[in-house]
Amino acid sequence: MKQNFKNFTKNYLARLEELFKEIDLNSLSRLESELENLRKNNSTLFVFGNGGGSATATTMANDLGFDIKKKTKVKKTFKIISLNDNSAVITAIANDIGYENVFLKQLEIHYKKGDKILIFSASGNSENLLKAAKWIKNKRGKVISILGFDGGKLKKISDLSVHIKTEKGAYGPVEDIQLIINHIFAHWFQYKFK
Repeated sequence: MKQNFKNFTKNYLARLEELFKEIDLNSLSRLESELENLRKNNSTLFVFGNGGGSATATTMANDLGFDIKKKTKVKKTFKIISLNDNSAVITAIANDIGYENVFLKQLEIHYKKGDKILIFSASGNSENLLKAAKWIKNKRGKVISILGFDGGKLKKISDLSVHIKTEKGAYGPVEDIQLIINHIFAHWFQYKFK
């Protein structure tokens, strides 16, 4: 028997609540420390992902950059750049040398010692994300990820990962929680820096 819309919605929200309860809060606390260290050291956080992860990267660049500056009295905000936001660069790289290089080639231009990357991914297996992460590891940089499903290959090479443990294919709940995690940090830092 099919459920009605109200029951479907109730069950979807209940599933999100279950998934949140399974997230390791220590990994979120470690991510908070990583973000603070980046800010204090005037280093850059490069954020990126595919699909919904791309949208969350764009949102995070705004929320931890301009929004913190606008809503707090802190003198030094986060230097955060979304590698998803320059369509001319992305399409040029994708057209000329392949979509699997769209993040790697930007990092080769902009990354400097002390910077970090934060990747949003559901599967943790996208080639363009893995190529960028492996390059950072070869530079002895730090790879942070917020992942779904079983974490994929990216979980194994990340220095820090926040894992949203879902069944494979559950993109919606993973992307919902990735965005909420961004908003938790945005509102936490607004509170912390008041």
